Amino acid sequence: MAYSLFYAFLAFMVVMYFTPGPNNIMLLASGLTYGFRRTIPHIAGIVIGFAFMIAAVGLGLGTVFLAYPILQTILKYAGAVYLIYLAAVIALSGPTTPDGETGRGPMTFWGAAMFQWINAKGWVIVIGTITAYAAIARFPINIAIQTLVSLLVGAVSTVVWVLFGTALRPVLTSERLVRAFNILMAILLLASLYPVVMDA
Repeated sequence: MAYSLFYAFLAFMVVMYFTPGPNNIMLLASGLTYGFRRTIPHIAGIVIGFAFMIAAVGLGLGTVFLAYPILQTILKYAGAVYLIYLAAVIALSGPTTPDGETGRGPMTFWGAAMFQWINAKGWVIVIGTITAYAAIARFPINIAIQTLVSLLVGAVSTVVWVLFGTALRPVLTSERLVRAFNILMAILLLASLYPVVMDA
């Protein structure tokens, strides 16, 4: 990958990873509700799951979706339904109890990893990554570079969003404030469905 193309790709990934989207909104809410340590599996699931998605689509799975576009449509609407469910869960989440528990634990590694396949923003990133920044020459090497960059940028951005959530814990000290914040996060998560609805 040429340096100019690499730097353009890196800028694209930084912008896409750090700007608000379903993953970051959920990480922010999880950091507030469960703290950093309990959100680590969620972080790992996003970072590893999304990097695997780039590699899998870039190295051949994308041809399956081109041959059977209905599969991507099914994933898109399944993701929309699941996001509505997650928004409801976040909206109903309260602060942790003294033993650090709430009615429902944070998202698991596998749950976060599988969610990437039904995440509309994730597909925007993957398609943009492969079509715009993976030059045909040395294509497998370019996909490997993109996967590695995804791992590194993803690790930093997810940690930042969770730390932002944990930083709010001393500020949102009452159950009322926590619930209000979680409802706001749920609304933002639902708002992230706008591109899916408009593309229908």
